[in-house]
Amino acid sequence: MDARARVIALSPVPPACVLRYSSGMDIILVTTVIASLFLVIGLAEPLAARLRLPYSLILAVVGVLIGVGATFLLRTTLTDALNPVAEAILGLPIRSNVFLYVFLPTLLFQATLEMNLRRMLDDWVPILVLAVVAVVVATISVGYALSWASSLPLAACLLIGAIVSTTDPSAVVSIFRSISAPRRLARIIEGESLLNDAAAIALFGLFMGYVMLGLPNPTLSEALGRFPLLIAGGALTGWIAARLAVWVMSLFASHERAQISISVALPYLAYIVAEQSVGASGVIAVVTAGLTLNLTGPGRLPPQGWNSLLEVWGLLAHWAGALIFILAALLIPRLLEEVRLTDVALIGVVILAAVAARAVVLFGLMPLLTLLRASPVVERPYRAAILWGGLRGAVTLALALAVTESIRVPVEVKRVVGILATGFTLFTLIVQGSTLRMVIGWLGLDRLSPIDDALSRQVVAVALQTVREDVARTTENYDLSRDIVRSEAKRFGERLDGAVDAAEASADILDRDRITLGLIALAGHERDTILSRVRERTISARMAEQVLLDADQLIEGARSGGRSGYQRASKRSVAYGPAFLTAVALQRRLHLSRPLARMTADRFELLLSHRLVLRDLGAFIDSRIRRIHGRRVADLLHELLARRIEATESALEGLRLQYPGYAEELERRLIRRTALRLEEREYNTIREDGLIGAEVHTALQQDVLHRRAAAEVRPKLDIALQRAELVRQFPLFEGLDADALTRLGRALQTVYVNAGTVIVPKGSAADSVYFIASGAVELDSAGQTWRLGRGEMFGQLAILTRRARRAEVRAIAPSTLLMLDEARFRRLLSKSEALRDAVRKSAEKRGFDADVLLQPEKEASS
Repeated sequence: MDARARVIALSPVPPACVLRYSSGMDIILVTTVIASLFLVIGLAEPLAARLRLPYSLILAVVGVLIGVGATFLLRTTLTDALNPVAEAILGLPIRSNVFLYVFLPTLLFQATLEMNLRRMLDDWVPILVLAVVAVVVATISVGYALSWASSLPLAACLLIGAIVSTTDPSAVVSIFRSISAPRRLARIIEGESLLNDAAAIALFGLFMGYVMLGLPNPTLSEALGRFPLLIAGGALTGWIAARLAVWVMSLFASHERAQISISVALPYLAYIVAEQSVGASGVIAVVTAGLTLNLTGPGRLPPQGWNSLLEVWGLLAHWAGALIFILAALLIPRLLEEVRLTDVALIGVVILAAVAARAVVLFGLMPLLTLLRASPVVERPYRAAILWGGLRGAVTLALALAVTESIRVPVEVKRVVGILATGFTLFTLIVQGSTLRMVIGWLGLDRLSPIDDALSRQVVAVALQTVREDVARTTENYDLSRDIVRSEAKRFGERLDGAVDAAEASADILDRDRITLGLIALAGHERDTILSRVRERTISARMAEQVLLDADQLIEGARSGGRSGYQRASKRSVAYGPAFLTAVALQRRLHLSRPLARMTADRFELLLSHRLVLRDLGAFIDSRIRRIHGRRVADLLHELLARRIEATESALEGLRLQYPGYAEELERRLIRRTALRLEEREYNTIREDGLIGAEVHTALQQDVLHRRAAAEVRPKLDIALQRAELVRQFPLFEGLDADALTRLGRALQTVYVNAGTVIVPKGSAADSVYFIASGAVELDSAGQTWRLGRGEMFGQLAILTRRARRAEVRAIAPSTLLMLDEARFRRLLSKSEALRDAVRKSAEKRGFDADVLLQPEKEASS
């Protein structure tokens, strides 16, 4: 194949370019065939829903039927009229490179864009272990089973094992979603399947190389030793490509189509560079590029542009996923042409070995991960459904096709690889795919739990009552016939009475369960409110992802832990995260202040966004939750909401005290963005009323866009200047001159602690004093406890008595502390009368003789 033909084979636009090089192929006929394939795609989805079968199974069956029909038309002597159509179908440029370089990057990239990446990171251990271990176990299991049952060399057997280890769990995931399975379970399955494909294709490349080089029995350690290099090279390539793409896309903020076009180029270029130039895994490069864009894109691109990008990629992936199944299925008759009886037996070996390998991972590894607290509990019925839902699809056929096309692979190996991969894929699609829904029903996963069933009855009753009131008002406005209104009202009343009776019959839901359901609904409404605020640009795109992540954690916490889980998630939303504490360490040890300044500004904006949303949730509790779950549950939810608002206000107040000027700037920015949103809405209303023309409206919109771009720029935070301002506001430092305050501001170190953190262990050496800038701490000594808040200090008595600390100090809220070492504290104590008075009061409160403690400092000051 020459260079030009190779480019055409890899092109994502098949019609015009390919046809020039197709011998005797009529462009009109081929265009008709391609258009017909899209027609099949459009009809397959509703057909699958009607037959209650997986969408991929319908596409595969249709593709096989098309391929068999075209082959029959060419070979039959009944008619020659349809031979051109059959030739056009069978002459489509279906090569393995088309699957691997065109369709596969599209599917992988879109899947990563749709992922909730931050929630995936919470489960990275089970996802990574399941994906990598599942592939390795399946490859080894199938490979050694075939090596024992056939005369094939071990390298070829392991190659087959890598080919059949890729899974297509789309059917089981879609059914899980339809029955409201836990989101965390669906995330684990999707993440596992994505990395599963990447790992399997990387192993395929390794064993394919051994087969082509004629190494019959490679050592497994040698093969797996190269595996990390493929992964690392692909990950680095994808990350660099995505960072460059995001940087270029951010330059075109007002050109939505340009951004989408760059995103379309990204996965293909990352795949080709990784495969052809770096010699690494192109699949890993695409996955990494997608994850990087997923993580950084929402904060760098306008919200509308990001949503449009996701919609375009959703459509591209839908087409690519359907075409890859249909075109791969067209190959099945060709791959099974030389099947023998012994091959059928080997297909059975592959089936048994692959299913056994997957069962080991699901029923051996997953319970072990749960026991080690690295994975959520996955009930046995779900694991059984995942086992039976391990369908294989187009990726398996594409890898098998790549083997059959290679001239350096022995003929017998190519024949067996094509037959075994195709036979195993057909088994999973036809046998497992067609019975998957039945198996899920047999496992009881398609039925609501008793609590959800009772809840649904009450929701219906409440909804029908609301509908009856709305319909009554509507009929009065329309002045309809009274007889008709009376007849329909009677009919609707009978339905409402039946719903109320059913709700009363199932009213035995425990208050604990009602609270859980109410919290899930409240967190879900919070998420919807956040999305609405993001669309209105009240919450910036930079913060949207983190605020949505906090809402997702609230939903997941309520689902898994009820009231306590919801409270734990709400506390995490205002706590200092690992990234923030890492930035603090960098500033303290390496004097790198930029990460801490950025993280502090992010925390400011995050808390403001939380406060904005939380104040809107009370109305939802009164209007919706109270009607379904009753006053008692609603009052409890109001109490929990009030605690969240209080914690958010406390954390925000602490930041205001530390950085007073910056808080004002952020609030001004919020007001300006709100005003711009209202101004834009007013212009649109005036335009819809016909009061201004398109030209005037466009000019006004351009002016709003220009001012919005300026309002979106977040003010910079200078930590050093803000700390000096904080020191000046401390009552304990009154009486110090400006130079002393400046030196003190440089000497103080900022310490951030979360609720429950032990700041000072009992018995530790006394070497520093802590001043509370925000938050609160609790001292526990000899069975007595004291609580200290903003403006107070602790640790000074241990220094003055020259003893080990006798009290344990623990934070009871996210707190910001200023730490001063012993030598500087003694010098400061000798200069500040206000500080000596504070020490005297705390000493008397704890039963110490203040005059004795302060005598050395008095002598030093005199």
